[in-house]
Order: sequence, then C-alpha cells, then structure tokens
Amino acid sequence: MKAAEAMVRCLIEEKVDTVFGYPGSYILSVYEELRKFNLRHILVRQEQAAAHSASGYARISGKTGVCITTSGPGATNLITGIATAYMDSIPLVAITGQVNTSLIGRDVFQEVDITGATESFTKHSYLVKDASEIPRIMKEAFYIASTGRPGPVLIDIPGDVQDREIEFNYPEEIDIRGYKPNIKGHIGQIKKAVKAIEESKRPLIIAGGGVLLSDAQSELMSFVEKTHIPVVHTLMGKGAVLESSPYNLGMIGTHGFPEANRAMNKADLLVFIGARIADRTWGGVADKVLKNVRIIHMDIDPAEIGKNLGTDIPLVGDAKYILSEMLQRVKELDIQPWISELNINDSEKIDKKIRQTKAIDPEYTIRLLSDKLNDDAILVADVGQNQLWAARNFEVKPGRSFLTSGGLGTMGYALPAAAGAKIADSKRQVVAVVGDGGFQMSLYELGTISANNLGIIILLFNNSRLGMVRELQERRYGSITAVTLEKNPDFIKLCEAYDIPGVRAVNNSEVEEAIDKALKAKGPFIIECIVDPGESTL
Repeated sequence: MKAAEAMVRCLIEEKVDTVFGYPGSYILSVYEELRKFNLRHILVRQEQAAAHSASGYARISGKTGVCITTSGPGATNLITGIATAYMDSIPLVAITGQVNTSLIGRDVFQEVDITGATESFTKHSYLVKDASEIPRIMKEAFYIASTGRPGPVLIDIPGDVQDREIEFNYPEEIDIRGYKPNIKGHIGQIKKAVKAIEESKRPLIIAGGGVLLSDAQSELMSFVEKTHIPVVHTLMGKGAVLESSPYNLGMIGTHGFPEANRAMNKADLLVFIGARIADRTWGGVADKVLKNVRIIHMDIDPAEIGKNLGTDIPLVGDAKYILSEMLQRVKELDIQPWISELNINDSEKIDKKIRQTKAIDPEYTIRLLSDKLNDDAILVADVGQNQLWAARNFEVKPGRSFLTSGGLGTMGYALPAAAGAKIADSKRQVVAVVGDGGFQMSLYELGTISANNLGIIILLFNNSRLGMVRELQERRYGSITAVTLEKNPDFIKLCEAYDIPGVRAVNNSEVEEAIDKALKAKGPFIIECIVDPGESTL
C-alpha cells in the first residue's frame, strides 16, 4: 500500500476518529486516503486553529488530538498552537507535509524546516525519509505524546515519501530506548513525604494541572479529607479539588484569592502536585516565603521538580499513583490551630455582590452563567481579563471542565478550542469566554463553528480595549498606549453573517435574559456584553 494509506491506517489503529486540518499541495496524498477511509476531518479556517481545536478535543475526549497541514506556511501557522499544547502538557500529534526529499534544503516553494523550528516545544519530532518506518514512527508518536508528561509530537513527511509503496505491519507494542516515564514513584521518597506531612503544623497543598491530567481528583480529595490539609490551586489546576470543599481556598497567584495567597505565606510545608510553579503562581513573594518553608514537589516530569523554587523532597511519578500510596500511609492530622487561623469554615472566596456600574459587571455575568449551566458544562476561557474573571467566578462542579491557555497565554485560543471540545462531546454545553481583542484573533473560526452547527455559546466581553495590557501599563507607568481597539466591528452583525444569532447586553439587568436566550438556542449563539473600558481584574 502507499505510505499515505499506511498513515491513515495508523490513525485508525490508534482509535483516532476525528482530525483537524487544512490541506495543501504536499499533504494531498494523505487527504485522499482520509477521504477513502471516511475518517472525520474538520476543516478549520486557519492552521493555528487546527492545533487549538485538536487540543480542546484532547482535553475533553481523553484521547490524543491530531492536526494535519501542508508544508511551509501551513506548517508554520501551527507553531503557536503546538507551543500552547506543549506549555499546558496536552497530548497532540501534528502531521505536516514537506517538499519532496530531493528538494529539501534548497529553499524551494513552501519549504521550511518545521522540525527545527519546533524543536524546543515538542516532546519529539520526526522527518520521515524512509516510508517503511511510518508504522513505527506513528506508534512511537502516539506513545510519546500520551505518556509521561503529555505533549505534542510532530511528524513531517515529504510529498514523495507519501506516495511510496510499503508493507503495512503496525506494531502492537513499542519500546523506546531512553524513554521510560516513571509512573510509580520511589517508595522511599513517598515515605519521606508522608513523614514531613505528619510533622508539619501548617501544611498546604498546591494543586496544579497535573492532577487533572493524571485524573487524580478523587485521590486528592480523599487525601485532603483524611488529613484536613487545606488546598489552593493554580490557574491550570482549577477543578483539581472540589470548589465546594471547605478546604479549598481557591486560586493562588497574582490574580488569585487573598485567602489562598495568605495561606501560601503562612505555611511551613508546601506540597506541590503537578504544578510548574511559574512566576505568576508566586506573585513575587517567593524569596520571603522560602526562608521558613519546606517543599515537597510531586511531578511526572523530573525536569520540572525544583526548577523554579527548589525542593526538599522530590517525588517523580504519576500523581494518581503517588497520592494513592500516600493515602494508605498517612495518618489523620491534628492541625486545628492552622485550620482556625485560616478561617477555613468561614472562608468566602468570592464577593457575590453585584457592582453598580454603567455597563456590565463581568464577574456577576460569569457567576450567573455558572449557576444556569448544566453540571457537566465546559467553559473555555481565552486570555486576558476574561480569563481571570472566568477563573475566579466559574464553579467547576464534579463533571464540569475548565479549559484555558495557562502556560503560553495564547490570545485567540478559546474559539477553536471550544470547537474541539464540542466535537469531542456534543452532548455537553460548551461556552467560549472571550474579550474583543482575543476574539478578533480567531474570528475566522466562526466559519468552522457555523459549518458544523456546533452549539457553542460565545460570551464576548467588549470593552474596546486590550484590557489586561491596559491594567499593566497603568500600574507600571501610569499611562497607556496602543491598547484602544478603534473601529471594532458590529460583532452581532458579523456573527449573523455566519448564520450565528446573538444579542447585545449593555447593563446588568439585561444579562439574565441574554443567557436564557443562549441556552435555548439550537446552534451557536453569541452574547455580547458591553464592559466599561476601565474595568479591572483586581
């Protein structure tokens, strides 16, 4: 069979049922085989969206997302989406066409070294020169993408290689020399961690996105309920622990809850679980805190442990497995003075008063939406002020999902990622929360959403500003520049041109009716909320 057919057969062997992509000259042989096998293909309107959609699909389906593009600009347009998936540890296989092997290195039409360009933000990449290696390469790619710390793998295949004849034998198992992710963790280190926890007077758990990637929410909650240790979470860790739990103090960091950040400052033991511990987690207080605290850092990726803050007890392994082991060994803790100091039982993370503004209160809007959505709803937040309003006010109940670009902070992520999420599970409600800046970075995906009749609610906060940048400028310099979005289009009319209905709300009294209309819609629907240009996230 042709190598292109072999690639599609490999996708089928990996139980892939949907791919996202954009065709072009040097990937046409693969597209012809996609047609023959009737594998579902979602035609995006720009290649970056293929990666974001595949990422959203992966996060909801639990499968590895797949995106396919041609060479040159088709491949380079994937770069931001691949980097976004890498930073957030999302399993992704990106397949790109390449110019014929005899032309590589000659700067011919639509040639680019995409494996070199993406080297620093892929787990691995392949340039396929021997067609007979395709089954092995595809098997390895899916294995690498989905094991250990998940992430993107890129396969670059020249056009002439796609047309070569090979014998197809898909390997049942794969053994990659030098790649052996540690799942179970070292039992000696686990015992040390348990001992440190039992000796601590003011322990605190910091839950990151790794808890969700490991599907360790149940184990974490059991551990918290047994030990009574309070928990805070990172942006990507939202949903790792029940938001209704009295032990959950909320999100930490520069835009986190005061109660959560105070607990970080007062703790004598910090237990990081599946968290990168990036700068925004600490809000610039790391040096002060680290003088009087011990750190346990649990992560599947040994490169992350101690990278930013150091660690006293490293735990390399899968959070689900290690928490299960610790749960069997740890004793119930007597830390009532610590609980009382934090006022855990009386903690109120969110001020639920409706602020009286001339325009719309975004936080009230998110809370109202959260109350009205189903218990298994998916909210996809873009990047900017809208992300923080959503993270602070959307309640992730059991069964709900919160998706965002936390590591790279990619504006324009929400719309295509929401499309991927809806395709992964069409029965669940999906909401894309966007600002007018980020929305215009992926407006083209309205075409994908409309063409596939994806019942997504788009919640647009329109303040005619790059609001987050404006806030930063005002705090640093006392002035603003290049943040006013003049000549914004009429977003409602724009969506109507794509056959997507919507409503505009200009004050708080109109928000509930707008949400109710969106929830009754049979297909995609947009709610445009007019927000004061001076609205702040703090």
